[in-house]
Amino acid sequence: MTGLEPRLLCVRTLMRALESGSYGNLALHHALAHAENTDPRDRALCTRLFQNTMERLLTLDACIAAHVSRPPEKLDPAVRAVLRCGICELLYFNTPESAAVNLWTEAVKRLKKTSAAGMVNAVLRGFLRAGKEIPLPADASGALSVQYSVPVPLLEMLTAEHGEEAVRAFLADAAQPPPIYLRRNPLRCTAAEFAEIMPDAVPVPAVPFAYVCARGGEALDEERVTGAHMHVQDLASQLCCLALDPQPGETVLDVCAAPGGKTFTVAELMQNQGRVFAYDLHENRVNLIRRGAQRLGLSCITAQTGDARQTEKPQADRVLCDVPCSGYGVLRRKPEIRYKSPESVAGLPQIQLEILTASARAVRPGGVLVYSTCTVLRRENAEVVTQFLSENPDFSPEAPFAAYPEVAGQTGGSELLTLLPQMLGSDGFFIAKMRRKT
Repeated sequence: MTGLEPRLLCVRTLMRALESGSYGNLALHHALAHAENTDPRDRALCTRLFQNTMERLLTLDACIAAHVSRPPEKLDPAVRAVLRCGICELLYFNTPESAAVNLWTEAVKRLKKTSAAGMVNAVLRGFLRAGKEIPLPADASGALSVQYSVPVPLLEMLTAEHGEEAVRAFLADAAQPPPIYLRRNPLRCTAAEFAEIMPDAVPVPAVPFAYVCARGGEALDEERVTGAHMHVQDLASQLCCLALDPQPGETVLDVCAAPGGKTFTVAELMQNQGRVFAYDLHENRVNLIRRGAQRLGLSCITAQTGDARQTEKPQADRVLCDVPCSGYGVLRRKPEIRYKSPESVAGLPQIQLEILTASARAVRPGGVLVYSTCTVLRRENAEVVTQFLSENPDFSPEAPFAAYPEVAGQTGGSELLTLLPQMLGSDGFFIAKMRRKT
């Protein structure tokens, strides 16, 4: 049956990702890499269907629950995955409805669940007869949870800290295809040359050398992004490097550096003059940094393995701590993060504080320490920094973008800054800049 194979690839990848708890993008990349001789259109369909389904699991389960006699979690995993993908296609794709129902009914048979084929067909047709209605709970939190496919505990934490209006805007943004941001390498490529290489990339006015590609556009051609002229990097990470404000000739440490985007931007801001030491726990990830630095022609970078909490480091003018975090700021790029249980990330603030405290020892008097995360929870952000400052009175916070007034004007004057997409279009992010007293 035409169109069946990409749907089977999607549903099998979804089951594998959810069962293993791996990142969806990694599971999808692995599946596509092993799907030889697959038509590009089928690969595109599989990708879009997988990503949309992963983003909408709670929404889709609410729809399933309205048309089955038992809770979705009690269904056979393969049957549940087929229903999730089938309802997702009916809701968000332009596939003719009868064709979609037939394809997913056949898919469950191909997954050796023939006895469930009648039930799948009945559920999908019942969903269509009900006008493809998404049933929303009566309570406000439950309704938002189903609408944006975010668990209630996370939704309540976000709302308590940022307010319902900001959270609605944040989650609405997360439901859209993420923009792709690029960083031009000014050491290897002029603005005019870059415009010829990437004619569909638009400069970001407030951020030097930053460009953005339209949401939902074609995927970047790998050949264009693997030269010396640029690297892919979200705007928030670029802003983090602007807050660090490294200068030519300085010594800079990036203590949690892999895969290396911030390290590269720091070296470019330093005009490849000085020394940049980049650390990561794992040798294979350190090699990613080395290869990227070589590709971009950044000879001032030294990448090596090291535990950010323990490794002895050289004294530096500036130290960047972009620490491991819950990742709730990047839901639009890694949608499965929203399904993490709060308990699974409860120990992060202690680890983050340990990394920050250890890294601070490498900062010279008068030097700068920047702490950042890609989450928007206060317990991993402002609370960690506040505790660090109370225990280290020789550091004091300062405004992160004093050297970039246009950025400062659009992000507010807070010393402990939480970035949200509605500000400059970046991922959710946190930045705190501190200076060691002389």
